[in-house]
Amino acid sequence: MPVPPNVEVRRSARRRRTVSAYRDGDKTIVLLPSRLTKAEEEYEIARILQRLEGRERRSRPPSCDDELLDRARRLSAQYLDGEAEPASVRWAANQRSRWGSCTPDDATIRISTMLRGMPGWVVDYVIVHELAHLLEPSHNAYFWDLVNRYPKTERARGYLEGVAAAPHLQATG
Repeated sequence: MPVPPNVEVRRSARRRRTVSAYRDGDKTIVLLPSRLTKAEEEYEIARILQRLEGRERRSRPPSCDDELLDRARRLSAQYLDGEAEPASVRWAANQRSRWGSCTPDDATIRISTMLRGMPGWVVDYVIVHELAHLLEPSHNAYFWDLVNRYPKTERARGYLEGVAAAPHLQATG
């Protein structure tokens, strides 16, 4: 099996056992030990490319999660009179310091994958918070009036504050 197009193989005498790959623009660079036979090289290239594609697929949430978008539309109708109309709502794996984010200019909302597994009412709060940003970009009084239409706002905020603080607590005893 020949090396696929856009794959550059780099052999190294210093590399003993490990095989790795990374993307460089449109090209994939595969790093191999130079001692491998041609058959071993073909096997390792196929294996590492499959692993790289799987890793990329898992780390890239869908561009618009239909279930999240439907959920956001229901929450907008229920708590914001349907005035907040998101163009897309998706899970975002690259948000480590925020629970969600919103770009009012294109009406896109991203929800951190850190929320997966949390109670639904907490996720709903974050969605309502981001929906409110479609109507009011800043955190002013009007914004908080919109967010507080969701009945579990304070409870959800407390929950998220506890989750955020937990890693910083020292074990006692």
